[in-house]
Order: sequence, then structure tokens, then C-alpha cells
Amino acid sequence: MDNNKIAVVTGGTGFVGSHLVDLLLKKNFTVKCIVRKTSNLRWLKNKNVEIYDSGLFDKERLKEILKDADYLYHIAGVVKAKNKDGYFKGNVETTRNLLEVLSEVNPNIKRVIIMSSLTACGPAKKNRPCKEEDEPHPITTYGRSKLAQENLAKEFMSKLPITITRAPAVYGERDTEIYLVFKTYKAGLMTLIGFDKKEISLIHVVDLVRGIYMASLSDTAEGQIYFISSEKFYDWDSVGNIIGDVLNKKAVKIRLPHFSVYGIAAIAQFFAMFSSKPATFNLEKAKDFVQKYWTCDTSKAKRDFGFQSEISIEEGIKRTIEWYKKEKWL
Repeated sequence: MDNNKIAVVTGGTGFVGSHLVDLLLKKNFTVKCIVRKTSNLRWLKNKNVEIYDSGLFDKERLKEILKDADYLYHIAGVVKAKNKDGYFKGNVETTRNLLEVLSEVNPNIKRVIIMSSLTACGPAKKNRPCKEEDEPHPITTYGRSKLAQENLAKEFMSKLPITITRAPAVYGERDTEIYLVFKTYKAGLMTLIGFDKKEISLIHVVDLVRGIYMASLSDTAEGQIYFISSEKFYDWDSVGNIIGDVLNKKAVKIRLPHFSVYGIAAIAQFFAMFSSKPATFNLEKAKDFVQKYWTCDTSKAKRDFGFQSEISIEEGIKRTIEWYKKEKWL
């Protein structure tokens, strides 16, 4: 890779974005990160990146940043908000700004990656993981905002070389969400939702960003949507067993009936009304948690640009736990 390829990354201070920045630096890209003034820059410290704290609503600054970009990786997004407007502003309007500016100042960019989510498609059916061509049926406001983002991106596909990548549940070093599963396990508890077996697609963040990168270089991927995930499906019971093996301890498994999950969510949501921050766990999150299948089919990404996950769940959990321990999170 020659040295003069310029990649602009949004969300580079976050979990997935910071790992993508690491990969792009390894590939000798000049990396520009668009961040908010309030962003925590801990994962970008001492890295050879140019930081622009304009956020995604300052169109004049965006023109300056994007005019000579070869690639745009739009990873930033809002996963927690107080209301519908928060999700749509953070996921749809930001994307609109970026694509409008690009269309104006840099329509010949090599590729634009829009980071989406399995939630934009919705839950899967038994023995039938979600495929890219399926009719989307999101069940939460977050999922609906990600689908609206995808639909907006499609409107720009005639003007810009766009690829949409959808991620399932993502874990790995620097993650703060699935981290809570590791933390409660270490405290001696493994909470399982409901009394049925729930299947999920799960990917280690390093595999995910490699898939995003491969999609951005593939000519075939232009104008397409891809699930970037593991080929295998997992259930939380077996994930808990692997965590137990790595930590070398056993946790008490507690199964929460669905109604109590909704009850806990309702209480958390109620108290969040009195806080400036949105609830981490709310009724919509509960709705996600009680679904039986959050699985997706990755054969399109394999066929079109040869993507396969390389990090096994055992290896992924081991390295994630080692990182949490090193950082004194566990």
C-alpha cells in the first residue's frame, strides 16, 4: 500500500473505530479522525493520526477534511439516546451531512463505508439466519434509525461508491458493553435470559475491522450490503462456559424469565428520566435480549471478497480477558 492513501474515519475514538484506525495505520494510510470536542481520545493517544474536533454537523469543516480523502469509513453512531430524535440525528442526519459534502467536494472518492448493524435487519428465524436480501424488520428505534441510515446511503449510491457493512454483537479489547458479561462472571454470576436457548452471531472486533477493510477494497462490494460476522452461531450458555475456562472459575448461572427482564428494564428506564444520560438498559434493549435468534449469514462477504472470521471464540475470549486484566478492568 503506498503512503499517500488518505482515510477519514468517524467514530475513531470508539471501540470498533479505534481498532479500524490501528489496522489502517498498519496498512500505511494517512488517517484523519473526525471527533467531537467532548470525545475521549484515550484509544488514539500517541498514534500517528490527524484529529479534527469539528463533529459531523460543521459542513464547512467537513469540506476541508473530506476533499482529498481516498476512503471514508463512517463508523460513528448513536447506540443509546433519550428519544427517537437522538437516534435519528446521530445515525441519519450525520450520514446525510457526510454524503452531501462528499458529493459536492469529492465525488470520485475510492470508497465510502457506512457501518450498520444486524438490528437494521431485525431478528432471524430458526434455521434461517438473516441474509442481505431479506426484507428488513427492525424491532427497536435504534434498529429503525440504522435502517433509515442504510436507505439514505442507497439514495447516494448513484453518486458515490458506497458499501454498507452490518455487524452483529461485537466483543474484544476496549469493549465496554459485552464487558459487563465478563465482569459479572468474574463476580461469580452468569445471567441468562429466559429458559430457551438463544442463538447469536458474534464477532471479535479485529475480525470485524478486517472485514470492513476488505469490503472497502473490493470492486464487487460497491453498492452492496454485507454482514460481517462469524460463520458459527453461539449461545450465551456456551460463551459462559468458555469465559469460565479462561478465568478458571465457575459462576452461578441464573436464568431470568422474560417478564422480569422487562421489569428491570422498565425500572432502569424510569430512573433514567431524571438523568441527563440515557438508560444503558431500557425496554427496547429488553426486547432485543428476549429474541431467540440474532443470527446472520456471511456467505455473501465470503463469495464477494473472501472474508472469513479467523479468531475462534475461544481465542477471542482469551485475548479479551487478558486485555481486561492488563487494564485492571477485571
